[in-house]
Amino acid sequence: MASKTPAVVLVSGGLDSMVSAARAREDGHPILALSIDYNQRHKVELAAAARVARSLGAIRHIVLPMDLSAFGGSALTADIAVPKDGLGTEDGGGIPVTYVPARNTIFLSLALGWAEAAGARDLYIGVNALDYSGYPDCRPEFIRAFEGLAELATKAGVEGSPFRIQAPLQDMTKADIVREGTRLGLDLGLSWSCYDPVGEAHCGLCDSCRLRARGFEEAGIADPTRYAQKP
Repeated sequence: MASKTPAVVLVSGGLDSMVSAARAREDGHPILALSIDYNQRHKVELAAAARVARSLGAIRHIVLPMDLSAFGGSALTADIAVPKDGLGTEDGGGIPVTYVPARNTIFLSLALGWAEAAGARDLYIGVNALDYSGYPDCRPEFIRAFEGLAELATKAGVEGSPFRIQAPLQDMTKADIVREGTRLGLDLGLSWSCYDPVGEAHCGLCDSCRLRARGFEEAGIADPTRYAQKP
């Protein structure tokens, strides 16, 4: 039976966000799906987000425009090549150039605003700190810190009704996430991971494609993804 309290779920269209959203549904929450059109290079993921939201029975799906390409600073929002020479490609600062400055902070802030307006107290985000590209805003300490900020920064929090930032995939490997999606009965082929699409196919060489392919391989589950080049 669904909870009377909906959850705001960040749905990018990716594998992780799909499984995170399915966990929100399993936890009994009606889903308020939030996707951000930040003028990302891989805007095709927004079509995947719509597919995912429909497949999970979201009661509402908002695609919110916020053009982060105005800031630049990332291979996903500026004219910077997406690295394709292996996992863990880094710039001089040790963080991959596909990192979008403060992206999860921005996205969670928007989700928090909708949650407070909608009377939701749970926010779901599909970050994980094991098989990922090294982004600082995927770490558990970031999630804990944002939860504290949400309590301080909102009317609901000040009045004693705090928010819970749910990161159900936090300690999972990509293979674990693939297995979890399979357990939940999801069609994982609806999701999109690639940072640099080749037509309607995943490129197969960017960090995100490599992590996705490795996750299916290590899980021992057939990968439904169409790759332009085998990872």
